[in-house]
Amino acid sequence: MTPSLRQRALGLLARREYSRAELARKLAPHAESEAELEALLDDLAARRQLSDARYASERIAIRARRYGDARLAQELRQKGVAEETVAAALAQGGSELERARQVWQKKFAALPADLAERAKQTRFLLSRGFAAATVRQVLQGGWDDESGSDW
Repeated sequence: MTPSLRQRALGLLARREYSRAELARKLAPHAESEAELEALLDDLAARRQLSDARYASERIAIRARRYGDARLAQELRQKGVAEETVAAALAQGGSELERARQVWQKKFAALPADLAERAKQTRFLLSRGFAAATVRQVLQGGWDDESGSDW
């Protein structure tokens, strides 16, 4: 006996949150029609069993310890989350500067001694999706300045 489309959706959602677009992509091969799939997704959203805002908040809470705002936003956009939902979730994600400091501290723990080391640390933080201004501030060792300004 094959499970119904609703059972499949609830089974997936029981394991973790999904964005609407991501769940639609997973369920599409099992749906008889596009209209059936859309009706199911609308019903799940109306019952608050499916929420892009909740998905975005959860993903940011999990991944923010390792990545910057640019990378987090890009990942959410790839999963089909609307731009305003991404912005709202990032606003709740905490200070990017503090997260960058924690990631840098775990990997390096010492300010760069020369240009080669500075370039290595800069590339590492930029590849994690932290803003250039944030990386600059971390590598200048401005631990007490939370304003985000360059000094």
